[in-house]
Amino acid sequence: MRWTWFKDSAERSVLVPSDAGMRDPSYDSFNDDLSAASHQSLFGFLRRRKVLPQSNTNVRALNKDGTRAFSPVNIHQHRRKFTADIFTTLLELKWRWIFVSCFITYFGSWLFFAALWYLIVFLHGDLDPAVTTLPENEHTPCVTGVIGFASVFLFSVETQHTIGYGAHYVTEECGLGVLLLCFQSIVGVILEGLVVGLVFLKISRPKKRSETLAFSRNAVICHRDGKRYFMFRVADTRTSHLLEAHVRAQVVWKRFTQEGELVTHSQEEITVQGDGEKGDKILLFWPTTVVHEIDKDSPLDPLQPKDFQMENNASFEIVVVLEGVLETTGLMTQARTSYSPHEARIHY
Repeated sequence: MRWTWFKDSAERSVLVPSDAGMRDPSYDSFNDDLSAASHQSLFGFLRRRKVLPQSNTNVRALNKDGTRAFSPVNIHQHRRKFTADIFTTLLELKWRWIFVSCFITYFGSWLFFAALWYLIVFLHGDLDPAVTTLPENEHTPCVTGVIGFASVFLFSVETQHTIGYGAHYVTEECGLGVLLLCFQSIVGVILEGLVVGLVFLKISRPKKRSETLAFSRNAVICHRDGKRYFMFRVADTRTSHLLEAHVRAQVVWKRFTQEGELVTHSQEEITVQGDGEKGDKILLFWPTTVVHEIDKDSPLDPLQPKDFQMENNASFEIVVVLEGVLETTGLMTQARTSYSPHEARIHY
């Protein structure tokens, strides 16, 4: 199928099918109305047909730093889904919230077990003033050296982290204390493993590595060796090499289907490769130019130079993704950026 860029009076563009043999009568009617609207605002025409909302803001799909320019809304059970994947949710938190979460987790566990120890020694009568004055051979406490909640709290911390100062220890007088000692030790090991793993993965995430992969601020459309190319540059600012580096690119735009449906974020893959290389794999020993040949089969072929020169033109966007394996850790990393029409320089 062939596509044609339809322009309204404000020089905004929408991709529509240009095939002559449309069989859907409803689409033919829509296409006739669309052609009749060529002398007026296309987007105003679409709003009257209730195809587009009343407001039209030029919002890009991807920011220059690779982050999404939009947020998901109206997700059913949004919080529940994020809570179910709690480990990934914690990894995506900022460092300050990681530290706050660790502090609350540890302090909460100390207080929880301190309350259980306090209940055990209280029921055993170890805190009774009359008992505390008795000689050791007449009364054996569950936990030695406990005289109040502060000492119970210290014993809870010592037990969970196996500090063992020697002033407080469990006796064989009450079996419930022995069971609680075993249970708290197991919980302490689990918490230590979770926190250490969380901090380690937070530090070693390949997301930060992508910040050392740089894209050119602008793209270029020019002729080289008698052919027209869309080009941009990528570079790795670190000395460690990025293994199996490969690049992809997609054009994101609005287009009409044969039935007249407006697809607001249609994606079409475009073929890109390193200048002089075969396939999408590139070598990043030095800054590399990535090219896309604009031939008759390219989605960029129908565009004119003025389509790239309008500052507020958001009719399409070229999203670029660079992926590779870190030489130091073997983890996969991904860097992203996008180019809007006014960020492409013509005949440079």
